[in-house]
Amino acid sequence: MPTRLSPAARSVARAATLVVTTLLIGCDLTVTNPGPLLDEDLDVPQAIPALVNGMGGDLSNAIGNYLTRGSLAAFEVNHSGNFAAERQFATGVIRPEDVNGDWARMQTARFVAEDGLRRMQRVLGPAFETNPNTTRAYLYAGFANRFLGENVCNAVIDGGPSQPSSEHFVRADSLFTRALTLARAQNNAALTNAALAGRAQVRAWLGRWPDATTDAALVPATFRHNAVFSTNTARENNDLANQTITRREVTVFNTVWVATPDSRVPYDTVRTATGGFQTGQDGATRFFRQRRYLTLGDPVALARGQEMLLLRAEAALRANDATAAMTFINQERATYSLAALTAASVEAAWIILQRERGAVLWLEGRRLWDLRRWLAEGRNTQLQGRSACVPISLEERGANPNLSGN
Repeated sequence: MPTRLSPAARSVARAATLVVTTLLIGCDLTVTNPGPLLDEDLDVPQAIPALVNGMGGDLSNAIGNYLTRGSLAAFEVNHSGNFAAERQFATGVIRPEDVNGDWARMQTARFVAEDGLRRMQRVLGPAFETNPNTTRAYLYAGFANRFLGENVCNAVIDGGPSQPSSEHFVRADSLFTRALTLARAQNNAALTNAALAGRAQVRAWLGRWPDATTDAALVPATFRHNAVFSTNTARENNDLANQTITRREVTVFNTVWVATPDSRVPYDTVRTATGGFQTGQDGATRFFRQRRYLTLGDPVALARGQEMLLLRAEAALRANDATAAMTFINQERATYSLAALTAASVEAAWIILQRERGAVLWLEGRRLWDLRRWLAEGRNTQLQGRSACVPISLEERGANPNLSGN
């Protein structure tokens, strides 16, 4: 009896289909479908590149589909459409029954990468650590865990019990460390910087600020590492772009970025043929279209050098050093050719820092975590009385016997 396809096998099949489609363009061939890809078919070195591409595809799929709802919950955009779940997110209510898809995609991205690494180690043997795909796989697993840690309320690993969401940061730290070791051994500067940036992020969230700033200081200010999207298929689309280009489900109207514009938060005011304001899908709310993602295939940053400067600024503020914090903030602003700012106190610098992170990381699925952690520290009350994270999904609760009250 054929082995049932695992998530990794499905990811490889999707990646392999894209490769085969590309190779066959312009060819007149008769093809007989040999049937589904079996799980054991992945246990060969030749399958490794497709396996790792599948990891990246699942991570992008999880991020791309969540951005609209996460951005609504974090005040980055407002609701202007007809979707019920998105309306709930916008009002600050994130319910288990509304996150089944998001939870499943996030967990799939994590599992496919982590399980894929175990498979790669088994298949490649002594060649595992020198294979260039291994570093990429560690990075995908690290960023999948970081994305989960920043957005879910609790960690649930492979049907286990509920744990603090910080468990994902602990896992990510280990994965990024392995990626860093291998990237340096392979003399790969881009992957080295990605590993440093990812590790700096999660070490900051674990409260290891000195370690985080040590990593962050090594990342170039203009470095960027992306989650990749494509217009090849709907699954590969950046869905936030879809909701603001193909549809008018979310709007920048009535956000802080309209009241106090910022060049890092680009949007336009869409007009009707008669010159009036275009409304969203709800027929009532003005539709101001985000312009960070102009096509369905535009990438989303996973790590930025500018954020590394802001991490160093936040670490300085936690040490009550406003002068150093503003130095780092202004170095970040200089990469965008923006004028330097001043702060008369640590409190004033905190306000500036929070806005700077909002502008730099706008629509990247990062803001809800910032507001959540600052709320816990009493530095920002925007999420007061609202849902601050994605709860364990209704489907996970129903299928997992290790969750209390199941």
